Formats: sequence, C-alpha cells, structure tokens
Amino acid sequence: METIQIKDKRFKTFISEEQILKEVARVADEINRDLADANPLFVSVLNGSFMFTSDLMKHLTIPCEISFVKLASYQGTCTSGCVKELVGLNNDITGRTVVIVEDIVDTGLTMERLLETLKAKNPKDVRIASLLVKPDKLKVDLHIDYVAMNIPNDFIVGYGLDYDGLGRNYRDIYTVIED
Repeated sequence: METIQIKDKRFKTFISEEQILKEVARVADEINRDLADANPLFVSVLNGSFMFTSDLMKHLTIPCEISFVKLASYQGTCTSGCVKELVGLNNDITGRTVVIVEDIVDTGLTMERLLETLKAKNPKDVRIASLLVKPDKLKVDLHIDYVAMNIPNDFIVGYGLDYDGLGRNYRDIYTVIED
C-alpha cells in the first residue's frame, strides 16, 4: 500500500518490509558474531518491539533466551522517560549478558531509565538493539550497540509502531503526510 489512513492522519510508505528485513538480518549477524559465547537474555520491550523481536529471533543462531517486559509510565502530562515500573522481568539477570530489544529510541530518556533499572540487577553486560533511532532527537548520551536504521524526526507507524494503538499490524513503516 502506498498510503494508509489511520484516524485523522494519512501516511505514506517510508521504509518497505524488504528493507526492514534486510536490516534486521544485518543486526542479527552482528549479534551472532559479538555474543556467540554469551548465552544472552533478550528483553523485548512491549508493545512496539514485538515485530522486530520476532524477526530478529528468527535470524539468531546463538544460544539465547528471551523475556518480554512492559514499561509502566506515569499518565497525564508526563513526557517520555517517566518510567515508574518494569513489568514482567522475572528472570534473574545477575552475571548475564542482557540485550534490550526496542522498536525506537527517540529522546533516549525512557531507555536511560530502563538501563538504570536493569543495571541495578547486576548483569554482566547490558546492550541495546533498536530497530529505529532518531539521532537528532536524542537528549541523552546513549550507546546503542545495534541499530537497524537511523531516521529523521518524523511521526511513523507500522511494523509494531502505532498511532493511538492502531497501525502496528502493517508490514511496512509509514510516515505521516503533512497537509
């Protein structure tokens, strides 16, 4: 589909499924190389990263485990980064290599808080794998180990990313069409 409509916004294709899958395979190859002897625990951040995580896991050939977490944030006027709770991490990560799997890092504030939370649990190493990064929007100095694609500061949907809960199911990534 060239364009889609979600609620009051129109979107056009920005990144094709073919391009996404190519970059996901490249990231998996890097992880396979770097973490071959680490038996990492992948921590997928829901809801947005479910498609990226699924496709990434299909390309991993190393021994590994996976867990899923959800970040509970404050409601209302709070900006991103106001993480109050990590829901779902029942694994003991002491001495483990952990790879956070995220759909998108924009300001980096939420990721910074997640890193603090995980590092308090005494892992050996924590790495970040993100499908998308908006380098021009980053507000904190983050080392993102595995980046599938850097993108401009556009509003996007598809491939797990949503607009008001909708659009996660699209295979491609779409950017909003400004009127």
